[in-house]
Amino acid sequence: MSPERLLQLLQAVAAGESTPAAALERLAWLPLEEIGDDGAPYARLDHHRSLRLGFPEAVFCQNKTTAQTVEICTRLSERGNGFLATRADPPTLDALGAAFPTAEVNAVARTVWLSATDAQPHRDTPPVLILCAGTSDLPVAEEAAATARALGHDVDRLYDVGVAGLHRLIRDRHRLEGAGVAIVVAGMEGALPSVVGGLTGVPVVAVPTSIGYGAAFGGLAALLGMLNSCAPGVTVVNIDNGFGAACAATRILRLLASRD
Repeated sequence: MSPERLLQLLQAVAAGESTPAAALERLAWLPLEEIGDDGAPYARLDHHRSLRLGFPEAVFCQNKTTAQTVEICTRLSERGNGFLATRADPPTLDALGAAFPTAEVNAVARTVWLSATDAQPHRDTPPVLILCAGTSDLPVAEEAAATARALGHDVDRLYDVGVAGLHRLIRDRHRLEGAGVAIVVAGMEGALPSVVGGLTGVPVVAVPTSIGYGAAFGGLAALLGMLNSCAPGVTVVNIDNGFGAACAATRILRLLASRD
């Protein structure tokens, strides 16, 4: 339940359009909802999260069965909250697409997004700019883009602008200045966030990817490179964590918007 939906419920009670008993029934499931066999639920949905954090719980599909994922998403959608499912394998993408025909399925990002019934885009904030070093980094970059869109932000994309051909980034450097937050995705040695951090003063969230040859150590080289960035103030999230980068960008932008 979003703050807006909770306020509407309280206003309905105050106006006599809803009874306190009906409101209590609505609020009874607000903190959490258990799914599964009695005494051993396999999921506890955190319906309260959007009130605390400003964005709802996402459904991390990895290692969940398709049936479990569809059930969880169904319960979330029944409350009008919509859902964002991440790291979905092809069978799960197909099942969610069939169960929710209006949902947005992003096969590259491995995400499925069903918008909440009362979702309001954050038009008062500048866009989130997603940059990635190479085409091989697209799944992580698109996860960040899909998450940012699900959280209500406009998204700008600047892909395949790695340091091996730096002129590609320089040509479009003006797009950096129009961004609210720049999410920079890179594998190999992970140098792109340092370059971007040296070109713009907007917040930079760096995402190392697991792309690279053997000495990349599954993204560890990029992670260490980003943590050792000579560009001051670059924030780094975990390897392949496009979702976390978009959530970090949301925290920054919503804080700025609340102070306007």
